[in-house]
Amino acid sequence: MKNWPWYGYLVLAVAVFALVFFFYFKPKGQELDTLRADRVKLEKEVQDLKVKKQELDKIEAELVTMGQELRKLEVIIPQQKEISDILRRIQQLAFDARLEILKFAPRGEIRKEFYAEWPIPIEVTGNYHNLATFFDRLSNFARIFNVENFSIRSIQKQTDAVTISSSFTAKTYYFIEPTAPSPKAKPR
Repeated sequence: MKNWPWYGYLVLAVAVFALVFFFYFKPKGQELDTLRADRVKLEKEVQDLKVKKQELDKIEAELVTMGQELRKLEVIIPQQKEISDILRRIQQLAFDARLEILKFAPRGEIRKEFYAEWPIPIEVTGNYHNLATFFDRLSNFARIFNVENFSIRSIQKQTDAVTISSSFTAKTYYFIEPTAPSPKAKPR
């Protein structure tokens, strides 16, 4: 090797560099390109996940807000009818308005798509002012009540406290819990 001409050393150096390039640098370059592509792909996935996380946070905030709204609405239209509670409150409203309840006959529920109506026929005696007070207090009741089939008439033997008789149907509502469909039996 000592007696080689200068271009022999040059050919040997180029051959060594070519071997090093093809067997070391080229695979490392391909590996580096693969790693860069993987990094770009992972960064895109991270960006997508960040967007999805923001959407999830927004949905969770909406869920909390809707839950609060549902709790407010459940006061107005609860999920179960509370017969004894409603009876006691209507009797208390009538007593506070100085009305006498002659008839309080709750009927069966009328089921609708996601709620039920519950009509309660009521008959009371008292005077106009007391009846107006009763309806005013009923309108401020936490639950929704609609008054239907309202009639009013004077009574034969009037006193200062009792001049009229009134009959009406107070209708209240409550949510019906959706029932999950029962799993069908598998045929054998």
